[in-house]
Amino acid sequence: MRHPKIDKVTVNISLGEGGQKLLNAEDIITKITGQKPVRTIAKKTRPAFGIKKGEPIGCKVTLRKDAAKKFLQSALAIKDDKLDKTKLDEKGNFSFGIEEHTDFPNMQYDPEVGIFGMDVTVSLKRPGHRVGKRKIGLQKMPRRQRLSKEETIVFLKEEFGVEVV
Repeated sequence: MRHPKIDKVTVNISLGEGGQKLLNAEDIITKITGQKPVRTIAKKTRPAFGIKKGEPIGCKVTLRKDAAKKFLQSALAIKDDKLDKTKLDEKGNFSFGIEEHTDFPNMQYDPEVGIFGMDVTVSLKRPGHRVGKRKIGLQKMPRRQRLSKEETIVFLKEEFGVEVV
């Protein structure tokens, strides 16, 4: 009950515009993750950036279980198995960015498509995490059951061989 595990991995490509560029990003994220992406919609109008409320401005995919672990292994290999300590939060989650999709294996540069970067967010949990989320019988999560930054660092080193700098 004390061993942490991956809850979910969210891969996000934010473009700030729709059209053909968004279709290309959806195609790339599908090839990399093997899942169909969901479009993200603008919540507010931002005239300075040319964004209107309700427009699609990006896409994201949520991976769980084996797909999440497999993707995370390849994504962390791109980061040279090093992660900055500032990318971890106090609840055991971490995020990092990948500058170019062409860093993934079997992905090649196409001048018509361009190059896309992506953000990867990883949420970790321990068994029994549902106690704080369930609808009936909701209880506070005990402090010993919560993940800390240090436990996340140990998990990354043991599970993926990642050095946190």
